[in-house]
Amino acid sequence: MNELLSKLINDWQLMHSVELVATLLALVYVILALKQSIWCWPAALLSTLLFTHVMWDSALLSDALLHLYYAGMALYGWWRWQQLKQQTAGGQSVFEWVWQRHLLLISLTAMVGLGLGYIMANYTHADFAWLDAQTTAFSIVATWLVAKKLVSNWLYWVVIDAVCIFVYAQKHLYFLTALFMLYTIIALVGYFAWRSHYQLQQNRVADPAPL
Repeated sequence: MNELLSKLINDWQLMHSVELVATLLALVYVILALKQSIWCWPAALLSTLLFTHVMWDSALLSDALLHLYYAGMALYGWWRWQQLKQQTAGGQSVFEWVWQRHLLLISLTAMVGLGLGYIMANYTHADFAWLDAQTTAFSIVATWLVAKKLVSNWLYWVVIDAVCIFVYAQKHLYFLTALFMLYTIIALVGYFAWRSHYQLQQNRVADPAPL
């Protein structure tokens, strides 16, 4: 226990300031998203730009590209939530799809992940190419689902975050590992909070998900 504590302290002391700031901003983003605050998106934008540098230096090329996508999605998410705020009298509505639509989305995303994994494994120096490619593909989709305010986005993140814990631990990115452990917990809380909100919303009025 003392050895583990000493290791964590040493890692904290060695941690680059850019990674620390990015980590804190990423945590702010998730918490604000859970609360359905539109200010989650500026925090996401700053965090993802900083994390792009961290991932590139760690040879996680798919993740580096993913964070550039996140930056674009942060801008889209801000715009989309602004639209929903105007359409739903405050923007506090959340939505859901039928399970068949999720199954189709998961199948298509997995196939894209396989294609990306093949490219990364054969044409780059990426570590964990196949696994990293799947988390990249599903993270792209899950971020889009957050922007759509779909309740089940949190379940996607539970699985993604669990896989990322393994990858980052293997790469000795200990604070990212700890962050994604926390993300997993927050994603579970977020799912139950949004599901409860959705159920209350459905009791008031039927409100299908926007296309």
